[in-house]
Parts: sequence; C-alpha cells; structure tokens
Amino acid sequence: MKQPIEVPFQEVESNPAPFIDAVFSTLASEFLVMPKGDGFVDYATFNAGYEKLKQTTLGFEEIDMQHVLPAVLECPISFIVVRSILGFTPPEWAYVASERSGMEIPQGAARSIDRSVRLQPDRKLSPQGKTIERIKLMLEAACSLINEGAPPTEADKLHRLDKSDTKLGASSIRSLSTLGASYSMLLYERFLGRPFAGHRDSVSELVGDPLEAGIERVLDDAGITFRKTKRAEKIAGFPQTPDFIVPDENDPRVVIEAKFTEDDGTARDKVSRVLELVKYAKENQPSGQQRYEVIACIGGRGFGVRRNDMKRLILETRGKVFALQTLPELVDFSALAKLRTKRSHRR
Repeated sequence: MKQPIEVPFQEVESNPAPFIDAVFSTLASEFLVMPKGDGFVDYATFNAGYEKLKQTTLGFEEIDMQHVLPAVLECPISFIVVRSILGFTPPEWAYVASERSGMEIPQGAARSIDRSVRLQPDRKLSPQGKTIERIKLMLEAACSLINEGAPPTEADKLHRLDKSDTKLGASSIRSLSTLGASYSMLLYERFLGRPFAGHRDSVSELVGDPLEAGIERVLDDAGITFRKTKRAEKIAGFPQTPDFIVPDENDPRVVIEAKFTEDDGTARDKVSRVLELVKYAKENQPSGQQRYEVIACIGGRGFGVRRNDMKRLILETRGKVFALQTLPELVDFSALAKLRTKRSHRR
C-alpha cells in the first residue's frame, strides 16, 4: 500500500480510504512493553522494604512511629510500602498528613520524597532536616489511618480505606499478611497500579521518546536546522507550541507535531492539536496557501481506531502523516527536502 506522502495530494484527496488503511498499517502498538525509566522499583527491592517493615512492627502488631520510623530510616523503600498499604498517591498522602498535623507539606515535596526514595531505595535516610520532618508527619498520619481503619460512610459513598487490608484497621493487615497469598506481592501490584497504570503514568513521556528521537535523528542526518521546543513552553506567534519548528520560530517553514497514544479518545484530542496548527497556518493567507507546512508524526494503536479522525488528519496536512516506520522518508516527502544540507542515507 502506498502512503499518502508518496503520491500527489490530488490522488489522496479524491480517494482517501486506501491511504487511511496505509497509515493504519504502519501504526504499531507499544502498550505491552514499557520503558522502566528512572525510579522503577523491582519486586525484590519492594519486598525487602516490606520484610523490613514487617520485622520492625513485629508482624504488623505494632504499627506506630516507634516501630515504623526505624524501618523507613534503615530501608527507605519501606516508605513506599506504607504508601501502598494506604493506596494513596504522594500528593494525597501529603494532603491528609497536612490536614491532620496542621503543618503544610507541599504536594511537590511529597512527590520529590517519593521519587528520591525510588531512585535510591537502599540509601539510609538522615534523621535530621526538613525532609525527615515531613516524612515523620506523613508516617504519623499513616499509622493513625491504618489503625483506625475505614469509618462508616453513607450508603452511596465508599471510603478509600475500605479495602481488604485496611477496612478493620491493623488487624486486617495482620490477617492478610498471614494468609497463603503473598501480601507483599499484592502491595507491589497496587504500587504499580491497575495493573502497571501507576508506572505507565510515570513514564508517559518516555513512551513517546522513540518518535521524537527518530525525528531528531532524521533532521540531523539531513543537516536541517530545527528548534525542538520544551514541554509547556510558550512560543510567540503560535496558538499552541509545536514539538519541532524548522528552522526556528522567527522563520518557520515547517512545524512538526510528534504524538503518541494508545487510547483512541486521547488520539482525537491530539489530532485536534495538529488541526489547530493547520488552521492557524492558513489564517489570512491566499486560498490554498499556508504560512508553513504542518507535519504529523504519530505512533501507538490509539490513532488506528477512528477512521474519520485519520481522514481529517491526512486531508488537512495534505498527506503529511508519518509513523515511526515511515520516519526515514520524512525529509524526502515534505518541504524539509528544500532545507537539506547533507545527503543522508535512507534506512
């Protein structure tokens, strides 16, 4: 099947259906394999923290600061285990601790503590300083919540501690930890999230990295000057900031949006972002002309679901839709060819 980049746009415009199929055929799903990224905690490391916590609390008989804090100081990953017992995110834990103690714990600080522990799970914590004071406040709140268990709620509501291991307070933890099933493994899977969702969220930017890295490599090989924008950066003259501007924002000839998603709902939003750039490129221009060419580089199974969205993307970009598989053709089949300064070899 020919890609829409390989034929005159009039051919695509007159019969877009086969070109939609062609683009769909190049989209590979990456949802079964994820990058670990910095701060990934394997089960052996997590279990070491679980066992240390179980040991210092005497098999979860004594869940209080006197018994929990030594575990966290000596084996910091135990802090993550406590969070997994609660089933909270770092900001949620910080909020509850602040509310109970009357001392503010910024959500950003809670995220930093959590990440620092995950990056260096074996490095013992200093018993002095602002960080450990915040950790103590969070642990005090955790111990209280765990011992209290889930309070009664209205019939149409559900308390976050109404779980098999926290519903009845510390006794629930003791019961579950002595069953045949591994309580440590249950907590580890909760830590990773439904399943691995928490980890997927933490490495969401890395998932799209192969696409952006591929674009950079192709542009570098062709000796093309480009500006890769930063996340949340504002660029004057653009309604929204594209991922790449060639050669730069002062003289844009080509803009490139690199979008990756495994979800079709998210894909619709990302298609809309590309279309917004096309709309702006056409504003106040003679009919059929644009300030700059807009290129869409996409990846993930999410883009391979909605045919109408793909049709709009292909037609509005005049066929300039590339996937990871077709990135080597990025320069040859776009306005980038006029900006080439080096002859690169297509793979």
